[in-house]
Amino acid sequence: MKKYEIHPLLEKRWSPRAFSSEPIAEDDVNEIFTAASWAASAMNEQPWQYVYAMRGTPGFDALWDCLATGNKPWTKQAAVLFVAIKVDTFSENGKPNIWAMHDVGMANAQLLLQATSKDIYGHLMAGFGSDQVKELLQLDENHTPVCMGALGYLGDADLLDEPYRSREKAPRTRKNLKEFVRKI
Repeated sequence: MKKYEIHPLLEKRWSPRAFSSEPIAEDDVNEIFTAASWAASAMNEQPWQYVYAMRGTPGFDALWDCLATGNKPWTKQAAVLFVAIKVDTFSENGKPNIWAMHDVGMANAQLLLQATSKDIYGHLMAGFGSDQVKELLQLDENHTPVCMGALGYLGDADLLDEPYRSREKAPRTRKNLKEFVRKI
């Protein structure tokens, strides 16, 4: 099967579980979130919000408490935890924005690529308590947590407990194009 070349930044991006204890500079965090702001969105609505906290702060601990049990062991070393939130209605007319989830995904992708360009890695997670996040952040019915994320510099996979160590060291694979692309 022919291998097609993609931009090296896209190949470099992955979702590690092993993070070092090195903090991320506030300017780098702001640069990463700025990249999210440049994502495409329906009617340029930019229907996303982010809430983040740095490791060693009460905010980090509060966000960490919202994670599912399976995500807690490996996220404790992350430099930053964040929540991606979608705004469910258009600001101009209050109508439902059925594209908001897609647009938040676009913003998250750009966030991750910007981080990767700085040798900072991100791991997005669906395993968290949505209601717990809503309560913690006092979100109204127009704001829905989409995912949580961890950011940090790469750490030593050998320091992870199982099953995370094996997952971290497993080869990265992707589906064959024929499995998800068709021409008509």
